[in-house]
Amino acid sequence: MSTKDQPDIEAVKNYLVTLQNNICSALAKEDGEKDFIVDEWQRENGQGGGITRVLSDGAVFEQAGVNFSHVSGGQLPASATAHRPELAGREFQAMGVSLVIHPKNPKVPTSHANVRFFIATKENEEPVWWFGGGFDLTPYYGNEEDCIHWHTTAKKACEPFAKDTYSKYKAWCDDYFYIKHRDEQRGIGGLFFDDLNEQGFSRSFDFMRSVGDHYIDAYLPIVQRRKDEPYSDEQRAFQLYRRGRYVEFNLVYDRGTLFGLQTGGRTESILMSLPPVVHFEYNKVIPENTEEAKLYDYYLKPKDWA
Repeated sequence: MSTKDQPDIEAVKNYLVTLQNNICSALAKEDGEKDFIVDEWQRENGQGGGITRVLSDGAVFEQAGVNFSHVSGGQLPASATAHRPELAGREFQAMGVSLVIHPKNPKVPTSHANVRFFIATKENEEPVWWFGGGFDLTPYYGNEEDCIHWHTTAKKACEPFAKDTYSKYKAWCDDYFYIKHRDEQRGIGGLFFDDLNEQGFSRSFDFMRSVGDHYIDAYLPIVQRRKDEPYSDEQRAFQLYRRGRYVEFNLVYDRGTLFGLQTGGRTESILMSLPPVVHFEYNKVIPENTEEAKLYDYYLKPKDWA
């Protein structure tokens, strides 16, 4: 790596804080009733901190959490070194913006996005760093127009980069957001990337920014189309039931959740991704030839939406 392309931690941090502000402003404007509370926090022993922003019980969003964190530690946890044992024992810094938006109307999908940067250092050795992130969509009632828009925007985020970028990270997203114990996709996917560093710092940072900057373009038009659609009590109940899958994935598989908990992170900020109201039902049977069945049979199958 050339000296001109060394990691610029401050540039990444400044971008992430700005991204958090921009996303919160756009979502609060769309909600029109509630704004985000701002909860700044610090870790003990001077190991960083963050800004958690949460909008609750709004007109459009039942709960929207947008978290910025910048934490450090003496050694990377097991979740970060499982695939890279050579990093064990290194000091690290991790920073990122992570968000989950749970709308009130079951016709509006839940969405998740995350962009992050890790750097691991050891005396007398080159730093090891990488970017990761992506965004994905979890509808309760499928809509082809929304799926096509979401994936077309994801593809647009990738267009300035290598030819196979979208197809590679779309497939990775489908693989990652798969609930093994249910044999189900969590949603309709989007983008997922990790360990990104092979193109050098500047180009990798450009890609992370492109993903972060395209999130609102991907999500907001869907919210605007669906937020005023009528829905029944039965559809609301199905939304609450399907939210249980979100809880299962985040607590069993999600790397970010595991990393945060294993590094002694701030529990309230880590678990803000969980929906405020969920309904678990034993051995629920979905009637055939219904919109609910179509979600499983058609939408929750990886497809070439773009």
